[in-house]
Amino acid sequence: MADEMVRRAQSFVNLIYGSRIGMTVEEDGRTGWSTMYALTRALQLELGITSLSNSFGPTTLSTLTAKYPVLNSGNMPSENFCKIIQSALYCKGYDGGSLDGSYNPGVQAGMTKLKTDMGVVGLSAGSDLTPKVFKALLNMDAYVSVNSGSEATRSVQQWLNGRYLNRQDFFVIPCDGHNSRDVAKAMLLAIQYELGMADGVANGVFGPGTQSGIRSHPVSTGSQGTWASLFSAAMILNDQPIAFSSTFDSTTAGLVRNFQSFVGLPATGNGDFSTWASLLISYGDQSRKGAACDCVTRITPARAAALKAEGITYVGRYLTNPVVVVKPEDLPEKAIQEGELQTIANAGLRCFPIYQTYGRDASNFTYIAGRTAGQAAVNAAMDHGFQQGTRIYFAVDFDAMDSDITSNVLPHFKGIQDAIADDGNRYRIGVYGPRNVCTRVARAGHSTASFVSDMSYGFSGNYGYPLPADWAYDQIVTRTVGTADGAINIDNNIASGRDTGQGSFDPGRPARADVRLDPSVVPAMQTDVGKYMESLGYPIDGGTRSYQHWKCFQSTVIDHDDLITELSVKYKLRKALVQTSAYWEMRHIEPVDEAAWLATISLFNTVGKFKDTSTGIAKQRGLTLTGAWNYCLAQGLITGRGIADRTNDEHLYNAWKSSYDSETSALTSVFLIHMWDIAGKPDGDDKSPAMRPPRLDYVDSEIYDVLRRYQGPGAEAFEEAKKRMGLYYIMEKYNAISRNR
Repeated sequence: MADEMVRRAQSFVNLIYGSRIGMTVEEDGRTGWSTMYALTRALQLELGITSLSNSFGPTTLSTLTAKYPVLNSGNMPSENFCKIIQSALYCKGYDGGSLDGSYNPGVQAGMTKLKTDMGVVGLSAGSDLTPKVFKALLNMDAYVSVNSGSEATRSVQQWLNGRYLNRQDFFVIPCDGHNSRDVAKAMLLAIQYELGMADGVANGVFGPGTQSGIRSHPVSTGSQGTWASLFSAAMILNDQPIAFSSTFDSTTAGLVRNFQSFVGLPATGNGDFSTWASLLISYGDQSRKGAACDCVTRITPARAAALKAEGITYVGRYLTNPVVVVKPEDLPEKAIQEGELQTIANAGLRCFPIYQTYGRDASNFTYIAGRTAGQAAVNAAMDHGFQQGTRIYFAVDFDAMDSDITSNVLPHFKGIQDAIADDGNRYRIGVYGPRNVCTRVARAGHSTASFVSDMSYGFSGNYGYPLPADWAYDQIVTRTVGTADGAINIDNNIASGRDTGQGSFDPGRPARADVRLDPSVVPAMQTDVGKYMESLGYPIDGGTRSYQHWKCFQSTVIDHDDLITELSVKYKLRKALVQTSAYWEMRHIEPVDEAAWLATISLFNTVGKFKDTSTGIAKQRGLTLTGAWNYCLAQGLITGRGIADRTNDEHLYNAWKSSYDSETSALTSVFLIHMWDIAGKPDGDDKSPAMRPPRLDYVDSEIYDVLRRYQGPGAEAFEEAKKRMGLYYIMEKYNAISRNR
């Protein structure tokens, strides 16, 4: 809701400072960072700082402290200086008077209320404005409970502010009732201050000195004073139902036992080092030995024995490696290796599968990518022999902001969920990622358990967030176990028992050549392809395009299955690649395309000139057809008519007309174009390098490249290929079922 006083503040900063601070703000009456940045720059200008910045950083703070260590009604530098303060109060939701440039009683009352809400009113006279409070005034933190904030958490925040604000590196933290990165760091600073660390030494990092100090300050029933207060504060910030108190009593001990049981610690009821560590840092006590691990190295019998000796039962292994392995740093054993699961089972270990692509930022997480990942993971899990009911952990391995989770991660997991549901819920969905990612994905109903990347303690989604309620595995440290040929580098994980992986496996599905589609799978395949395309906005009835789903599926999958199978075996290229390219293109044919084809035919028949356009069910151009033909002929992959002259209208037209007239010719040409694309499209319009020769075990990145290159080198092709990938994995699912029956 717009606020008139905020609008006046925006008008003031624009009128007085806009031309001098390098920015203006929208006068909409809504508080936002842009307004706070403008007020910060205005303050810097008033302080004589020449290099203006959006940040209220060390220079601004030190300059303000040197010139005005205390601001009040008796020493206000100027009316405009005071109006900056008044404007900031308005934007924070406090009384700033009438924007008259006077530090009047209304402003003083507003300042006193602000400092009371911060918990710092006792550090200086009620209405005096000190530099650190000024800094806090010019940010977007709240000092009242917001969004159902916890009053217990707010009391901790106020206590921390009031006790430690005068320390050098402690700044006002929000008092909004929610834990956060800043609040978690403030807790660590408080611990360090109470350990006696000097200013400049205390840094809010859970380092060796802090850990050693905590070991010397256990708390238990009967403990009183500041350390008991800090412990109860840490419990509250981890969402534990405890009162903020300076006394550690029997009730506290019971609640501590509950927390210890939850995080996988011995339930002693005492605030020992391991419990302190679990409360203060995401990875907790890294000396703990967990019953689980994950690794990117093959489990051999010797390594399995080393893991067993270490007390490990559950092993996380990757379903796929999405990139081509050409050098050691590509992790040649990242994906589960042939025979490895049986080795795991023989050793009495159990395996939980992980699916991870190369997504390292929010842009790689979308609904379409999720649907693709879901079906790809199902296919891979079946290939390896994971039984029905296995939980697959889908990875979010980047520092996802809360906004990233909303805009990208949640739609991605909805896509995974839809793909798994369309497959009949053969497998369950887990999520691997920071605490906030795991919690929010679970709350949205998209996952059933969490594998928490707590080792990445600096991730925004770990710092200040409690351990997810549904955690199954908690990743805390990397270490090497075993010796000689049994040595293996692992991420050690605490196991909650919520997921026990799999201890026996179905026979794996080897990379066999494709066969004809089993008639029994065709109806389900047609249904799943149609549902996937509907999720992309392509209606079953075709909508404004020329062909309905059933017709495209009939022409590109069913009617010519013998031909596609024969050519797949001949060229060692998966049928699903050709089915995907052909079906996708046919679904995109529009009346305008068909009109262009007729115009091309008329032009050639009238004046002998050829005007190239994409034609036939697989939408192929004359230049592409002749380029692929020439390449495959030169490689001995085909025989027949000679090399086409790609500057000759008749040669181009004849190739084009063949694909226009014949579905058989068009589908054969899909294979030839793919073969040309894989070779780097010599003499073509795509400068992409040659790929590995065609093979039946192409990895994700190679499948993507083949599908993308078919469409061309333009930017649109790179985006469209992401959608084709999802279609490919559905096509491949049913081809795999057929060839493994």
